[in-house]
Amino acid sequence: MNRLSLFSAFVAASFCASMMAQVNNPVGFGEATLWNDGWEFSADSIEWRPVTLPHDWSIEATPSDTLASCTGYLPGGVGWYRKAFTLPTSGEGHARHYVCFDGVYNRSTVWQGSCELGYRPNGYISFAYELSASGSPDTLVVRVDHSRQADSRWYTGSGIWRDVWLIAAPEVHLAQWGTTYRLLSMTDKWAVVHVSTSAEGASADDSYVVRFSFLDGERVVASAEAPLTSGVAQTQLRIPNPRRWDVVSPYLYTFRAELLRNGATTDAASYRAGLRTLRFTPDEGFFLNERNLKVKGVCVHHDAGVLGAAVPRDVWRRRLMVLREMGANAIRCSHNPQNPDLYDLCDELGLLVMDEASDEWEYPKRKWLKGWNKGEPGFEGSYDFFAEWIDRDVADMVRRDRNHPSVFLWSIGNEVDYPNDPYSHPVLDGDGSTISQPMYGGYKPDAPRAERIGEIAQRLAGVVRTIDYTRPVTGALAGVVMSNQTAYPEAVDVVGYNYTENRYLADHETYPQRIIYGSETSVGYDQWKAVRDNRHIFGQFVWTGLDYLGESGAWPSRGLNTGLVDFAGFMKPRGRFRQSLWADEPMVYVGTYPERQPRRRAGGEGDAAPAPARRSMLSTDAMDMWNYQDGQTVRVVCYTNTPQARLLLRRAATPDSVEVVGELQPYDRETGIITWVVPYAAGELIGEGCDAQGNPVARYAIPTTGAAVRLRATLLSQTPTLAQVLVEAVDSADHRARMSMASVTCALDGSARLLGMENALNFDMTAPQSPVKMLGQGRLVAYIALGTTPATDATPSTDATPSTDAKSDGPAPVTVTFTAEGMEPAQLTLRE
Repeated sequence: MNRLSLFSAFVAASFCASMMAQVNNPVGFGEATLWNDGWEFSADSIEWRPVTLPHDWSIEATPSDTLASCTGYLPGGVGWYRKAFTLPTSGEGHARHYVCFDGVYNRSTVWQGSCELGYRPNGYISFAYELSASGSPDTLVVRVDHSRQADSRWYTGSGIWRDVWLIAAPEVHLAQWGTTYRLLSMTDKWAVVHVSTSAEGASADDSYVVRFSFLDGERVVASAEAPLTSGVAQTQLRIPNPRRWDVVSPYLYTFRAELLRNGATTDAASYRAGLRTLRFTPDEGFFLNERNLKVKGVCVHHDAGVLGAAVPRDVWRRRLMVLREMGANAIRCSHNPQNPDLYDLCDELGLLVMDEASDEWEYPKRKWLKGWNKGEPGFEGSYDFFAEWIDRDVADMVRRDRNHPSVFLWSIGNEVDYPNDPYSHPVLDGDGSTISQPMYGGYKPDAPRAERIGEIAQRLAGVVRTIDYTRPVTGALAGVVMSNQTAYPEAVDVVGYNYTENRYLADHETYPQRIIYGSETSVGYDQWKAVRDNRHIFGQFVWTGLDYLGESGAWPSRGLNTGLVDFAGFMKPRGRFRQSLWADEPMVYVGTYPERQPRRRAGGEGDAAPAPARRSMLSTDAMDMWNYQDGQTVRVVCYTNTPQARLLLRRAATPDSVEVVGELQPYDRETGIITWVVPYAAGELIGEGCDAQGNPVARYAIPTTGAAVRLRATLLSQTPTLAQVLVEAVDSADHRARMSMASVTCALDGSARLLGMENALNFDMTAPQSPVKMLGQGRLVAYIALGTTPATDATPSTDATPSTDAKSDGPAPVTVTFTAEGMEPAQLTLRE
């Protein structure tokens, strides 16, 4: 059977509450308790201070131009964590205890007292260790070694920067990540699902059975029991009238596995589940639930500006919702497994996920160790533990994440095939017509042979398929021409092309059975047209969806600044342009910039620029501002998905009337932009997107703004543990003063702690967690942790003290005040 025929269907899930397994149980067995409180941190194992996890110590520092640009000029180092605790010697159904780390960056070693529990070098992988229960006070110690601080091309963060869990389980329990299921067939009447689980601790004479159930809300719609034989139970379920998980309607069931003995439940695992089918073809692309779908994807990293790598779930929710509003239907985990929260949210929101294992294989990539483009590049990286750990890391990624309906691709690696960095092949001596990627001087006989890439790819793809064959294996190729001379493209099921749109047609002809997509592309319109206009290209992942720390340019620079959405979670103009290409709901955006005068034609005849020159004048990064000098010539660009648009102006001098200053123009399929050139007059500039009959269906207005006179604070979202507050400088007409860069100070009164204020300014190199930040385009977002006092993470300590991780009995008011010189302050009352 052709391997790809197996991708016609699958079932996946995310963690959900059940009788004995709570929401987000990270291991899939026992009872999980969030174990984030009561920790202490030390940079030298001598002076200790309390911290609440997740914790990223790198983001607590101030950037320095002597550090590596790839880290965003922030440090790594070595850090220590400890937690005092007491485990009971026994308990009803709780004979065994485990600690689970969702991620520790990196090279972590864990001890219980003097006993070493284990070592895990990969900071992106979840892992668990069994604890010994003595009934006496004990201490858990974690050493984190990020002394190779420039070990990635972008910011990683340092420390225990994901959740930690305490798991209580019976002697015989379900195995870690051992419960799963897959779709065998689905019609409108029935879905047939294969379900299975494995258990640990059961002996041959134990009489355990497993009850598998599918629930729609609280109603059981399918259930069956199977005996536990040699530690494994499996059977099939028939689900009537199945509802499909889709990017448009991400419907979720609950899937439950209960371990039973003598009719009593002793352990359980519960997941949210989605039913859907996948199909990929070389000529027609991708089909989700047998509907042909273009993947409108973006690459995302795991950090969030001033929050570093310790990103609360609700921050991710807001960021992903902005990407959905933009029209994105997929994300790529660039370039490592991410926080479990992210996959849960993608399940809920209907975002496909390309899960990715690594950015580096057996050889390191060049990185600037001090500053940017200075001296010789270094080779700090993860390559030193590749041989020993990569098979296990890939397997754990697949086992942990396979129960998410959002995951539709397994990527075994990103850009491990850069020509001559380090692999080489005689094909690199070709001319520029066949090689359009970095060569570093043509074929180098002494360099590692490129064929090695294919050998590793075959092995890693085999690791994935052993665990899950319901999704394709892929890889993101940076040197397609060279990799075509190896087994790499044939080792994977679908082949990702990074920045190689010029190979789409040629390689489709040369390799007609190859399934191709843009695994990483620039943000340009031409790159989207290469997807839109080629049926066999099933989608693209734009670099990047969100601004991220690291891969920075020359100081001052926090990041590469390529995102469609900025650090603060707001769509940039280029995000609005992408929205005009991807979104289904009618939208319109207008941006402006001073008109650049075109060069006159040779001979001095006429002043109109030729078509290529006119196109070069059109920017996809035009800011929505309307503040110029009276009569100044201004270029107005309109990004819209409507058939046509016009431009209106409500002059400040005549506010009761609106005039047309830009006539109705049809959508320009060649450039994707409608444009006008108009003289500036103060007032309100209005873009109207219209249907084919000229009726307005979308509107975007830009007011002329005055000097900032006060601050305005608006609650964006609030959970029991986090508030996100938008702070804006506004003028006397209550419009955001976009030009204001005033410094804002945040003060808190109550049980709360400021995590940071994000202004989205790439050049702002002040301490990320400072309570004083300048505004960016007249605004910033403040992240406030509720239920903890500012002193909690600042008071030094030398003695470990037990913690119950208990929350307060009830909400208490928290007052947050924002002040800026020369402006009226803003105040907001929050509750924890």
